[in-house]
Amino acid sequence: MQITIIQQKIYDVKGQKIMLDFDLAQLYSVETKVLNQSVKRNAERFPSSFMFRLRTGEWKLLQKQMIVAQTHNWSQFVTGSQKHRGKRTTPFAFTEH
Repeated sequence: MQITIIQQKIYDVKGQKIMLDFDLAQLYSVETKVLNQSVKRNAERFPSSFMFRLRTGEWKLLQKQMIVAQTHNWSQFVTGSQKHRGKRTTPFAFTEH
């Protein structure tokens, strides 16, 4: 994956630079479900300062930002990896720390 594509998948949430679970899964060439299962099995390795689940409002706001970015060709909107996620389940956000 090119560095510019990775940079486009870094978002600012709660004043922190984050990457979403489905983007990390794509980066590591695994399904989002597999990434999240691994995280749950190794929860002690992922403290809240490193990973958190987005709140519904944060996720909706971020989705709007992603749509705007897509219309300006700055990044790609969430597609395949998100279509099977439950509507009540928001993605995990991973910080750079």
